[in-house]
Amino acid sequence: MKPIAVATLILILAPAMLAQTNATASSNPVVSTVRQLEERQSKNLIGAADEMPADKYSYRPTPEQMTFGHLVIHVVEANNGSCARVAGEQPREVKLSESDSKDVLTKALKDSFAYCEQVLAKADDSGLGTAIALPGGRTATRAAVLIYLAAGWADHYAGAAMYLRLNGLLPPSAQKAPAH
Repeated sequence: MKPIAVATLILILAPAMLAQTNATASSNPVVSTVRQLEERQSKNLIGAADEMPADKYSYRPTPEQMTFGHLVIHVVEANNGSCARVAGEQPREVKLSESDSKDVLTKALKDSFAYCEQVLAKADDSGLGTAIALPGGRTATRAAVLIYLAAGWADHYAGAAMYLRLNGLLPPSAQKAPAH
């Protein structure tokens, strides 16, 4: 692994790993951390998809960038593919199009995170060194797939937050919590 990638990984995972205190977390620190990251990032990404108005799903900041709807589809595909590989299953094929409605795309997004939650609930650290086949004839360890998945959530949310802000909307992580 390149030094920058290792440093980035440490910065991403260290705070959540240090916050772990229960027995499950100490026996499965990697999967427990990914579960925590999924909980936070699923709320952020689903919240961003809900926040973006339906008529803005075709929005793209520049002609070279993907539309917001395409970003949602990309997250769905990444979740379904990566979580299936972690579970030792074939990735499920979901037929989505940028022309699909906001309701269709956000449902697919929610379903993809629900699937990842099911997979992560059954996962533990014992198989992290297991090789997993990836597209393009590549292989990676189960640990690498989990790390790529968590890093992808952060990357995708950063993009979604940018799209929201460019449309005068606050991303979920920037919104004030309701007063109790």
